[in-house]
Amino acid sequence: MSTVKKTKSTAKKPAVQKPAVQKAAAAAPVAAQVTASDNGHGGAEGSGVRRRDFIHIATVSFAGVGAAAVAMPLVSQMSASADVLALASIEVDVAAIQPGQAIKTSWRKQPVFIRNLTPAEVEEASKVDVGSLRDPQTLADRTKPGKENWLITLGVCTHLGCVPLGAAAGEVKGEYGGYFCPCHGSHYDTAARIRKGPAPTNLVVPEFAFISDTVVKIG
Repeated sequence: MSTVKKTKSTAKKPAVQKPAVQKAAAAAPVAAQVTASDNGHGGAEGSGVRRRDFIHIATVSFAGVGAAAVAMPLVSQMSASADVLALASIEVDVAAIQPGQAIKTSWRKQPVFIRNLTPAEVEEASKVDVGSLRDPQTLADRTKPGKENWLITLGVCTHLGCVPLGAAAGEVKGEYGGYFCPCHGSHYDTAARIRKGPAPTNLVVPEFAFISDTVVKIG
């Protein structure tokens, strides 16, 4: 009795597509559509990109407007205030100041000395050897032509900003008959030039002009 052996078939069965492959194949048309949209052919994704661009531009624009709005108050604060502008110049009537007398006034929140020199003080100041001075200036350099008796200076010591004595009646005028700073011992002569002590320069002469025989404008 013959025995029939069963043999297994060696033929390969058709491959079954896995779900992942099927999903990739299904996504191909969608990817093509997205690519087309990115290339400027329209589509929902293209609209989203344009919206994002608009939002970005709008954000930058509003940021620029905000920076300008913040900067405006800062610029306004740096501008001179009304009270400072009002004190840009002052007019002083000097008719009551007798020879040998001086007064104190204020300009731009700084003290100012206005002194009516006597003929003797004018002569004394004029004969000083300018070459011997720490800060060489003649009396004519510090006064106006024809008004050499009127000496107008800031009342601020050029050493550390103290207010010297000598403008008011009875105050110490120092060794040279002008002004004396008791804080550190600076002596100024009748032309308010530094003659002794630590001050490096003469008392500052501000810009001034006589607008009449008795009225001087400072500043």
